[in-house]
Amino acid sequence: MSTGESEGEQAERMAFILGLRQRGIRDVGVLRAMELVPRPLFVDPALRRHAYDDVALPIACGQTMSQPSLVAAMTEALSLTADHSVLEVGTGSGYHAAVLSHLAARVVTVDRYRSLVAEAQARFEVLGLRNVTAYVGDGTQGMPARAPFDRILVTAAAPDIPLPLIDQLKFGGVIVMPLGAPEEIQTLVRYVKEQSGRTRTELMKVRFVPLIPGAAATL
Repeated sequence: MSTGESEGEQAERMAFILGLRQRGIRDVGVLRAMELVPRPLFVDPALRRHAYDDVALPIACGQTMSQPSLVAAMTEALSLTADHSVLEVGTGSGYHAAVLSHLAARVVTVDRYRSLVAEAQARFEVLGLRNVTAYVGDGTQGMPARAPFDRILVTAAAPDIPLPLIDQLKFGGVIVMPLGAPEEIQTLVRYVKEQSGRTRTELMKVRFVPLIPGAAATL
């Protein structure tokens, strides 16, 4: 835990991790990463009292910050190791990328909104996260200049996985992404790319904002 925390803040974070365990998160590394990242830093100050609640929270640009148990479950599904390079499509607040930074060697995150990327970068700097780089861009095109990736995490929904993301994934690599139509219940899937083909496992029902091509003209 970070230095300077009050006893109340420490107790709050301990209860947070216990709640994740109770919701089925078992990976010790994922739980530790969730413990290390101060979620209140990524939350609108007006919503601070809900920072450790297991609920999705609104952020700028009409986007959302997923509930912690879903962040943990998606991270667990990636099966990360310390030598992996990860692409995250959908930076949002930067919270999920910060969690990933404690589990992987390198995290590249991309978002279509400049203001979200700028705010996330500022938070990464506050936390001293040296292995995370955020870019403004079209997440449907991935980040070819930084490819290939061992793992790809997509935090917005589309009917299918964009082909550029599959192309930028190493053989043996994993994509975790919600698939389905906007405004409907979607399915979180785990896709594995193999030399002999591909496998896709359905994990759970979810609801995410849609994956929109292109970078935003404003914001």
